[in-house]
Amino acid sequence: MKTGTPAELAELLKQAVAPVALTGAGISVESGIPSFRGPHGLWTRYDPMEYAHIQAFLTNPAKVWKLLRELDDTITRARPNPAHVALARLEEMGRLRGIITQNVDNLHQEAGSRNVIEFHGNARQFVCLGCGRAFDPQTLDFTQVPLYCSCQGLIKPDIVFFGEEIPPAANRAAFELAEACDLMLVIGTSAAVMPANYLPYTAKKHGASIVEINLETTDLTRRLTDYYFDAPASQVLSETVALLTGKGIG
Repeated sequence: MKTGTPAELAELLKQAVAPVALTGAGISVESGIPSFRGPHGLWTRYDPMEYAHIQAFLTNPAKVWKLLRELDDTITRARPNPAHVALARLEEMGRLRGIITQNVDNLHQEAGSRNVIEFHGNARQFVCLGCGRAFDPQTLDFTQVPLYCSCQGLIKPDIVFFGEEIPPAANRAAFELAEACDLMLVIGTSAAVMPANYLPYTAKKHGASIVEINLETTDLTRRLTDYYFDAPASQVLSETVALLTGKGIG
């Protein structure tokens, strides 16, 4: 593992045939969404097994909605930051094949990214657990929770709770992208949660180089990473895009 520079990352992206990004909560911190596991994260105030497990939601949805309303309010107010925008720009330039995100905040799409695999779902979408009907959040009254469908089924954010499986289509697409890539940018995630933590190892097994952009080292840094950046993702990615577009590397 070596400490990387934006110039090296720009060159890696220029040479790569199928680069992809794997993003986690860290990329959205600059947008005002605290990391779940950080010092100010939701898990410091809410026990995830009491508030984020599917069985807890089914047993006591009113209690779980305390967390969900706070999460919804935070995500609704958030806007893409320069890191999201830079990844969208890389895709537009043909320098990024797609993004696998563990985030549920929809910020990659708002920034303009098109090929986004939402590994853990999307908190801005809602679904009935009874009939499977999808709901636009603007049609729901969040002052009256729990939310129920006309079929009397519980409505929940279309996100993966603890105890639920990754949506099969997203799981399949993510691992296919990881297997096919020759460069993986791991951004703002420790990749410690299964099965997302297998994705960098899958990429490496199939010959990809691993670039990690995290403010703190992780198990990946010590075991898998080829190039490590300990600077904010917005800084690293913005400088990389500037090099690719304006200083002769692209």
